[in-house]
Amino acid sequence: MQSLIEGEHWYAVKDGNASARHLFHRHYSRHVRKDGRRPKLFVGPGERLVLLTTDARALFVWRLEKHRRDNQQGVNCAVFRNEGDIMSSALILEAETLAWSRWQMDRVFTYINPREIRSQNPGYCFKCAGWVVCGETKVNHLTILEKLIR
Repeated sequence: MQSLIEGEHWYAVKDGNASARHLFHRHYSRHVRKDGRRPKLFVGPGERLVLLTTDARALFVWRLEKHRRDNQQGVNCAVFRNEGDIMSSALILEAETLAWSRWQMDRVFTYINPREIRSQNPGYCFKCAGWVVCGETKVNHLTILEKLIR
């Protein structure tokens, strides 16, 4: 089945896609439910764009929520995991283009947990794609990265 949204490396899949879900389960932000269930859907509320690379070795999830408790504005990169050979910053730039074609947003943002990243420079691949640190969350001390599109 052909995707309506495609790029050079990415194509859109539905929330719950088995290959995307397997990558998501290896992402550090995945929460294990107390009852042990593994729900099929993994993205959460709001509008979503779930992108999978053609080799199924990278996952990118965009979320747009109308009502956010953290007062962040824009489209959120909820998950990015790259287990493939394509440079992460190139995948991020392409994912931005696909998100822009859907939402025409002014700002994209993501959260990075520096304690869960092995890099000495957490968020480095996003920074290489032009994202900048714009703050830190109060509760979990997650780094907030953003990119202003306009």
